[in-house]
Amino acid sequence: MPDQDVRLQHLKLWLDEQLPALFAAQGWGAIPPATLTAASSDASFRRYFRWEGGEQTFIVMDAPPPQENCKPFVDIARLLKKSGINVPQIYAEDLERGFLLLNDLGRKTYLDVIDAENADQLFGDAFDALLAYQQLPMDAPLPSYDVALLRRELDLFPEWYVRKHLGIEMDPQQLALWQRVSDLLIDSALAQPKVLVHRDYMPRNLMLSEPNPGVLDFQDAVYGPVTYDVTCLFKDAFLSWPEERVHGWLEIYWSRARALGIPVQDEFPAFLQASDLLGVQRHLKVIGIFARICHRDGKPRYLADVPRFFAYIEAVLARRPELAELAQLLSSLSNPSKQTV
Repeated sequence: MPDQDVRLQHLKLWLDEQLPALFAAQGWGAIPPATLTAASSDASFRRYFRWEGGEQTFIVMDAPPPQENCKPFVDIARLLKKSGINVPQIYAEDLERGFLLLNDLGRKTYLDVIDAENADQLFGDAFDALLAYQQLPMDAPLPSYDVALLRRELDLFPEWYVRKHLGIEMDPQQLALWQRVSDLLIDSALAQPKVLVHRDYMPRNLMLSEPNPGVLDFQDAVYGPVTYDVTCLFKDAFLSWPEERVHGWLEIYWSRARALGIPVQDEFPAFLQASDLLGVQRHLKVIGIFARICHRDGKPRYLADVPRFFAYIEAVLARRPELAELAQLLSSLSNPSKQTV
C-alpha cells in the first residue's frame, strides 16, 4: 500500500478518536454519518481533507514528518488570533504524527472570486487583517529576516532556475553582477522597519469567510520588512493587476498604516521604492522555488507561472535605474552570447 494511503488510514483512525470529545465539548450532540474528501493540496507535502457530517464541517491537515512540521502553524495561529483576525481554530493536534483538526473557513479563496468589480472591497478587508496583525507587539520567539535568510532565498534563483532549469553555469562576470544585485536587494530589505510578516499573503491564501478574510498558510511567519506582505498581495503567482491600480491600492494601505502608527516609510515614493525592491527579491526567490518544485519534487505545473514573475521584475526594472545591473544579468542569461561587463 502506498505511504500516502497508509497515512490516510492512520489519519482516519486518529480523527475517530478526536471527534467524540469534540462533539461533547461543543454540545453538538451525536456524531452524524460523515464523509472525508480531499479539500486541497499545495506546493508542499501537506494535504487537506474536509470532514462533513450533518451541520458540521472540519478541515483535517495531514503534514507528514519529517518533511513538514505542524508546530509553527499551531504557534502562529495562536499568535495571530490575538490580533482578532480570522485564522483556523485548532480543535485537536498530534504534532508528532503531523495531524491537525481545524474549523472550516470556507470553500472559496479570494483567487476563486476576485475580479475588477469586487477587488476594492476584498482588498479592503485584506488590509483590515493585515493592519491588525502588523500592530502585534514583536515579542514572540520568531525568526527575523536577516542577511542569511534573505541571501538563502535569493540563491534559489541561480541554484535552481539558472543552473538546474536553464542549464547555465554563470561566468565570473555574471556572478559578480549577481553578488552586487543581491547585496543591493538585501540592504534595501534590511533598511525597512520591521513588523510581523506572513510571507505568503496573497489571494490563494485568503478565504472568503466571516469575518472576512480567513487567513491561511502563515506557518512560515517571521519578523521582517513592513512592505513585504502588502507587496505579496498584489504581485500574486496566479493573478496580475494594472500597475496604476496597484499603486492606488498601495497608497491606500500606506495611508491607513501611517494613521495606525505602523512604521511605514514617511513618504509614499520611498514606500513604493522599498516595495519595488522587496518585490524583486521575492520574485527571484519564487522563480527559484518553482524550478525546485519541478526538478526536485516532480511538480512541473508551477513553472507555467514563472513568466508572470519575470513580467513583475521587468516592470520594476523599467522605473528603477538602481537595478540596471539586474537587467544586464537577466539579458545575458536569456541571450548567452551577449557579453557581460
